[in-house]
Amino acid sequence: MDVPPTGAADPPGVAAALEHVAERLKRVRTQRRMTLTGVAAATGISKSTLSRLENGQRRPTLELLLALSQTYRVPLDDLVGAPEVGDPRVRLKPGRVKGRTVIPLTRQPDGMQAWKIVIPVSKVVPEPRAHDGYEWIYVLSGRMRLVLGDQDWILSAGEVAEFDTLVPHWFGSTGREPAEILSIFGRPGERMSVRTRGEPAG
Repeated sequence: MDVPPTGAADPPGVAAALEHVAERLKRVRTQRRMTLTGVAAATGISKSTLSRLENGQRRPTLELLLALSQTYRVPLDDLVGAPEVGDPRVRLKPGRVKGRTVIPLTRQPDGMQAWKIVIPVSKVVPEPRAHDGYEWIYVLSGRMRLVLGDQDWILSAGEVAEFDTLVPHWFGSTGREPAEILSIFGRPGERMSVRTRGEPAG
């Protein structure tokens, strides 16, 4: 059963943080020029659940918010309206999204979004998806696998790839070692090209 985002049992701080989640979710999705159908495909969250979240008829869980935070490329704090504090480093708290450790490196919901992502050895099964925008990936350490359309690449530390995210894509582990990458995501409007010096997987 769906429940309202706040309730009598919620501490005041929690109720205040959740009060405007619905409108934030809708605003960020609109800014990303994504439809409910597109978000559902990208996150695995049903369209009806997304609609209820944006209408305030469904209480947002941490799992749902983390998935939406990753898809929209915004820090989790921007979705829940966490209060500002003096030390900005507390905003760089890692989350877990689809088995990966994700650390937001940008604070604003508009424009470029940057993330540090740690890919565990277990993430080896490709799950390609497509959405509006473009992405730039820099491998900080280890080796990662990038599937882009019908291409399959292995990228090592120091190598870069950039691509239009309307092309079905997936990145994960080679199965031999974890990898750390820097991911920068931008909205539609600029033409991007694939650029990689990695060796074809095989």
